[in-house]
Amino acid sequence: MKRMVMATVLLVGGCFLHTPTMHAQETHAAAAGNQSLIDQDVSLLRQDIRSKKKQLIAANLSLTDTEATKFWPVYDQYTAELTKLGDRKYALIKEYAQGYGSLSNDQALSLLNRSLVLDEQIAQLRAKYVPIVSKVLPGTKTATFFQLDRRLTSLLDVQLASQIPLVQDQSSGGQ
Repeated sequence: MKRMVMATVLLVGGCFLHTPTMHAQETHAAAAGNQSLIDQDVSLLRQDIRSKKKQLIAANLSLTDTEATKFWPVYDQYTAELTKLGDRKYALIKEYAQGYGSLSNDQALSLLNRSLVLDEQIAQLRAKYVPIVSKVLPGTKTATFFQLDRRLTSLLDVQLASQIPLVQDQSSGGQ
């Protein structure tokens, strides 16, 4: 487990030291041409994170050859569905960044509500995959996989959230 903790720290630290700045003010100031470059950088970063996440799971989930043969295609399918939800999360962040400094109360609530719906959909996706994964792995390994998945996702979410300014900070007195 120490290996997992160290690898996770390196993953999160390394990924975010080399990411394009996600501050909403800076993203908001970027020209439309720069947005395309930012999107490309974020896409490459997300691919790198998915690759490193898979490596960490492989290193910390002791699978037999038979289990691995059955598990990794399921994992790839799960990741593809999770990536679609990640695309929507990134779209929300971009929308927030583009509106930063001029968000109305209604816009702020809309972003919040859509973010909560997305969180629910991610939880539903995990719940959907528990029985699928448990068909190819024993219960302890299924639980371990989802534990690892949640830990890694939580660490990345905390890192991302720390880069996004609070809505109330968009004006001097809040709205």
